[in-house]
Amino acid sequence: MGSEVKSVPSSAGLSDQDFNRLATFIQGQVGIQMPPSKKSLLTARLQKRLRHLKMTSFSDYVDWVLNPQHSGEELINFLDMVTTNKTDFFREPAHFDFMTSTALPFLLETHQAGTKRPLQIWSAPCSTGEEPYTMGIVAMEFAKSKQLANYKVKILGTDLSTKALKKGQNAVYEESRVAGVPLGIKRDYMLKSKDRSKPLVRMGPTLRSMVTFQHLNFMDASYTIHNTYDIIFCRNCLIYFDRPTSEAIVNKLCRNLLPGGYFFVGHSETLNNLNVPVSQVAPTIYKMKE
Repeated sequence: MGSEVKSVPSSAGLSDQDFNRLATFIQGQVGIQMPPSKKSLLTARLQKRLRHLKMTSFSDYVDWVLNPQHSGEELINFLDMVTTNKTDFFREPAHFDFMTSTALPFLLETHQAGTKRPLQIWSAPCSTGEEPYTMGIVAMEFAKSKQLANYKVKILGTDLSTKALKKGQNAVYEESRVAGVPLGIKRDYMLKSKDRSKPLVRMGPTLRSMVTFQHLNFMDASYTIHNTYDIIFCRNCLIYFDRPTSEAIVNKLCRNLLPGGYFFVGHSETLNNLNVPVSQVAPTIYKMKE
């Protein structure tokens, strides 16, 4: 931890002043708004981190993590901690139904996506990987239904959280995470742990070969992503940003979206009040202008 950090016993919680310092830093670094109503949530997460580090002073921790000369690895841990990584396999299933019924057939017919060239999908943010692996399953099930023997799919998952990306790359999940997935899907695409004392599943080699993971901060001036994508999922994250930030993020993502490609947002989100180059084709589903 280093001599720069002192642990001074303190019974006080996170002060308003320190909360405001962190809120300003978080919005500047990752764009996420941290209104006063989030203070108790941030305090609870910081308490876990302080216990792990055997620190007793919120103020000392804030001084440390906001000091670029001394924070080092702890800054990464802090950003991982404040990033929400809630996700599930087949979350918001209407989107995957739309992929199967409308998006994938259109992209196959108009761009030969999946046959003449790989179908390209981007999950941003991808959290711990459940979303991109679900995309892979949906695409392969579509190919199976159309009897497309050599259907090719490439999926990119990007996220701010290095901890979440590592879990996605490992592709290992608790069996409880896939409890709602149909048995046939689990049998075809997932591997059970041989050690039954550990109820775990791993995504099968076919799925793992489709998905790559990469670190990305939405607040970066430009994204170092060079491919053009047929489908981009940006679900349940725009709610954390103000309107100008959301607009900037969507426009940067759309630079990599194919004309005629699809853009999905979360069930509580809309792009209708933003100046972006996509138009709505279904609830929470948009299409790039051709």
